[in-house]
Amino acid sequence: MVSPPATAVPYYHVDAFADRPFVGNQAAVMILDEWLPDDVLVEIGGENMFAETAFVVKDETGEADWELRWCTPTYEIALCGHATLASGHVLLSRDGGDHITFRTRKAGILEVRREGEDYEVGLPAIETAPEPYPEAVALLGAEPVLVHRNDTLYNIFLFENAEQVRALDPDLRALGEFGVEQFACTAPGGDTDVISRVFVPGAGVDEDSVTGSAHAALTPFWAERLGRNSFSAYQASRRGGYLNCRLDGDRVWLGGKCTTVVEGTFYVSG
Repeated sequence: MVSPPATAVPYYHVDAFADRPFVGNQAAVMILDEWLPDDVLVEIGGENMFAETAFVVKDETGEADWELRWCTPTYEIALCGHATLASGHVLLSRDGGDHITFRTRKAGILEVRREGEDYEVGLPAIETAPEPYPEAVALLGAEPVLVHRNDTLYNIFLFENAEQVRALDPDLRALGEFGVEQFACTAPGGDTDVISRVFVPGAGVDEDSVTGSAHAALTPFWAERLGRNSFSAYQASRRGGYLNCRLDGDRVWLGGKCTTVVEGTFYVSG
C-alpha cells in the first residue's frame, strides 16, 4: 500500500524574550492551512520537545487575524505568552505590519505589537489572592513569606530575596502530581525589579525558561507591591530571559525581543 503524501508545514524555531540565540524560551511556530486532529497537534508538540509549540490558522470569523493554539510535549494548554510573542514575531516579520491579533479557544483575543525593535504581547491579567498551600511549599525546599493562588492553575510563592529563588531545588516529581499547575517562585530582583523561576512539571515542563502566562499573574501581583504599573523582570532559568511588564487595566503587556533560530519545513504524514 502506498502511503499518502506528507503535508509540508512551514516551521519556525524562535527564541522568545531573547536578544540572541540560546537564551530566552524556545517555541516552535507552525503555520497550518487547516487544523490537524487534536492528538496530532500534541504529538507534534512531543516531537518538537519545546515548552510550547504554537499552531496558527487564518481566522475566517473576522474576530482576529489568526487562530492560535499551543501544545506542550504532552498537553494542549489554555494560555501561553512566549509562544504567542514568537508567533507574532514570525508573522509580522513575514507579512509586515505593526500589530497582529489571535483568536484563542480559552484566552480570548490576544495581540502582539511592534515596540521599536522589540515586541510586546497582551495577555489577560490573572488575579491571585493569599491562600495557604502547605502541600506545595513542603516540596519547594525553602519557606516563602507569602503564597498567592487563584482558582485555576496559578500559584505564586514570594521569597525574601533573589538568592533564595536561585537556590531552590524543588521535588519536581512530587510537584508534578498536582497536575498542570504552575509554581512561580519570585522575589525582588538584582539588576531587575523582579526575579522568578517557574516550574510546571505536571505539563511536561520541569522548569520553564521564560513564562509569559506566569507573568500575567506576576504582573498584577508585583504592581501592587511596587506601587507602579510597570517594572522589569528576569526569569532565572538555565537559559534565562528578560521581560518588561506593564499592567493596563485587565491586560498585561509583556515586552521583549525574539530571535529566529531555524526556518524550514515540518512534514506531517497523511
